[in-house]
Amino acid sequence: MLLTELGWNDDLDREFAPHAKRGWVPARLNRETPINYGAFILDEEGDLVDLDVVLSGKVWHDAENDAELPAVGDWVALELGDENEDHVIRARLSRRSCFSRKVPGKSTEEQVIGANVDVVCVVTDPGPDHNPRRMERYFTLIGRSRARPLVLINKSDAFAADLCARARQELQALCPEAEIHVTSALRGEGLEILRSHLTAGTTLCIVGSSGVGKSTLVNQLLGEEWQWTGEVNEVTGKGRHTTTSRELVPLDEGGLLIDNPGMREIQMWTDEQTLRESFSDVEDLANQCRFSDCKHGSDQGCAIRAAVEAGQLESARLESFIRLDDEVDKLRRRAKKRQMTSERRAKRNHRVKARNLNDRIELEREQRGEWRGGDH
Repeated sequence: MLLTELGWNDDLDREFAPHAKRGWVPARLNRETPINYGAFILDEEGDLVDLDVVLSGKVWHDAENDAELPAVGDWVALELGDENEDHVIRARLSRRSCFSRKVPGKSTEEQVIGANVDVVCVVTDPGPDHNPRRMERYFTLIGRSRARPLVLINKSDAFAADLCARARQELQALCPEAEIHVTSALRGEGLEILRSHLTAGTTLCIVGSSGVGKSTLVNQLLGEEWQWTGEVNEVTGKGRHTTTSRELVPLDEGGLLIDNPGMREIQMWTDEQTLRESFSDVEDLANQCRFSDCKHGSDQGCAIRAAVEAGQLESARLESFIRLDDEVDKLRRRAKKRQMTSERRAKRNHRVKARNLNDRIELEREQRGEWRGGDH
């Protein structure tokens, strides 16, 4: 096996050169636990080896936030230990892409779903899981990640053909550059589509809600019951199984797969520029408003409201844009507030350390027979 089959490239090779001189080896992280990581390396014979590795204190302290810490899919510089020593991550290499979301809940932290991902595949269905507004969030996050979007509208065996076609048409209108297919994992449809994207060295991250057939597709790719799947609830249409951990898996036929737990919450972690690009049609209309500070409500000369009234823009898309814009703004304000709090805390800690140092110096002077304010 070659490192390129795990996603290695010339840019990584050049960046790794200083680490190689120190005797460290390149490794790609394949899993993450609360206490350590798993990593793939190639041994001297070129065989793939799976190791348990730990993070060095320096890498942990140098990271400004959790998103800068190594994550599944990252390439790292690894110092190999012996049978009595840990294998230690000494550095994280640059990411060519990063698919992430905001940590669920009220936190402002970014959660990395997969690093160095080439394709993000969203699995959904044309029934209960069909949610264009949530898919807009997915498309925005995928666009920011620099990966390519792929959507599988699964369970065509359980829904009418016209419903599947409408769902596909609706999602294609939201993201014309996305590759969108109607599939049935139960009938084995969609497997070849995934395989066509899983060429040697290519990493595909598969995401979606629980119960949409994601784990069935993963099982078919791996040719074994990699993730247990159970029967579907007849009322909700949801499967009883959900992936519980994030893992990078190399496939025998080429490519690597990152499987993810079912995502119930897709909150934004993006910037204003990416949001504007994802809603370029709304932005173009906004530039045509009579007033530059138009709130797109009751303002006179609002081109967006006129487009909605004329049926040229769906009101739901406008509402989604406003919600996402508000969400990004709130995230930005919370992050700024947190930064200010951190800076105040750092200044306070600095003052406390300076005061403690001064007290220690004065104490040492007294112990040497010197008094405060000078010698007597």
